[in-house]
Amino acid sequence: MQVDTTGKISLDHIYTQPDPRAYFGTLRKLDYYIPQVARPHFAELIQEYREIREVPSPTVLDLGCSYGINAALLRCGASMDELYERYCDGDAAAQTRGGLLARDRELVQSRDRPRRARFLGLDSSGDALSYALGAGFIDGAVNADLEENDLTGAQREELSGTDLVISTGCVGYVTEKTIIRVVEAQDGHKPWMAHFVLRMFPFAPVADRLAEAGYETVHREGLFKQRRFATSQEQTLVLDSLSDAGVDPAGLETDGWLYAQLYVSRPVDTDARTIIDLASTEK
Repeated sequence: MQVDTTGKISLDHIYTQPDPRAYFGTLRKLDYYIPQVARPHFAELIQEYREIREVPSPTVLDLGCSYGINAALLRCGASMDELYERYCDGDAAAQTRGGLLARDRELVQSRDRPRRARFLGLDSSGDALSYALGAGFIDGAVNADLEENDLTGAQREELSGTDLVISTGCVGYVTEKTIIRVVEAQDGHKPWMAHFVLRMFPFAPVADRLAEAGYETVHREGLFKQRRFATSQEQTLVLDSLSDAGVDPAGLETDGWLYAQLYVSRPVDTDARTIIDLASTEK
């Protein structure tokens, strides 16, 4: 398997297929569960936003959304095991893309009434975004690489009014460049944020740039399993990256798992402190 510049195996091919079968077939073997681990934390923050900002149906932007997995879990109450079975077992291999989409639309219609959030997706994969939109997991999409390019006028309009920004694994590949471009698209409105970030990637550059934009960032206590290492080579390279970053992997990554941390960023004038009080104040 090829590895990318971070030492992780390159899984680019599973994000550019016309449907999510390769995505789930590959990640199931690696016990990839971070979207399910993240779901209650995202749901808690969304509910708090509803109550504090008095917005009954907030707009949630998922950075690096791929096929809309986070939205599917939050919108439909699905589990990763259910999605693995949905796209890997039974007659999934014999289904056409259209058949998969029709089945997914039925899932959304049956479980998301009334809709209590609007979901947007931002990703560089047009194929993944097209599927997420067609399935009804997300309501709008921006196909862009904001590390390299600014938003177009139409893309800024699509993202304007975002209330919360979430991610499960893209930070490190995307940086403060992408996140600040999303903030700048809001014309003064500051969305709340929650990012699950692998321990090999420092979040301080993002937190510092957000602080300049009027945010307070906290590191929520706890470590969260993302997935197993795919190969011994990947584990060795990631352990080297952790060592370079001054992060001790003993009893964690040394045992065969990639671990993430949760960072929550909110405007400094936020009245409610529920999330803040549950977190340490270290970046």
